[in-house]
Amino acid sequence: MPDKDYYLIRGDMLPEVFVKVIRAKELLAKGVAQSVNEAVKKVGLSRSSYYKYRDAIRPNFDMKSINLMTVVLIVENTPGLLAEIIHCLTDAQCNVLTINQTMPINGLVDITLSIETNPDHVEVPELMIRLGQIHGVRSHQILKRVN
Repeated sequence: MPDKDYYLIRGDMLPEVFVKVIRAKELLAKGVAQSVNEAVKKVGLSRSSYYKYRDAIRPNFDMKSINLMTVVLIVENTPGLLAEIIHCLTDAQCNVLTINQTMPINGLVDITLSIETNPDHVEVPELMIRLGQIHGVRSHQILKRVN
């Protein structure tokens, strides 16, 4: 079987059928549509067109537009402290991707957070200051940052 060629094409240059296939796939992935039949009806596409092109097209994902970082915090084992940290992140319009919390040792807990930041709302240095000001956060640092 020969290798397949792939092309990156600007969305407004695509035939409408391809755009509708992508929209239908997004509706299914997000749970807005419960079935293929429901998804294709919502976007105005035939089922045969959906099945014909569904495996051949997908949206481009641009990692340059994403700001990811992993933050490690050492905090006191206090009820509600993790919720306060999450609240701080949501106030900064960050998207929490993963949370890992260790068992308390000597009254302290390690928390590792992977977050997507929104530099249009709060810059990373300001976010780190806000996290450090939460009562019960003993230390915090950026483990890794991708932007």
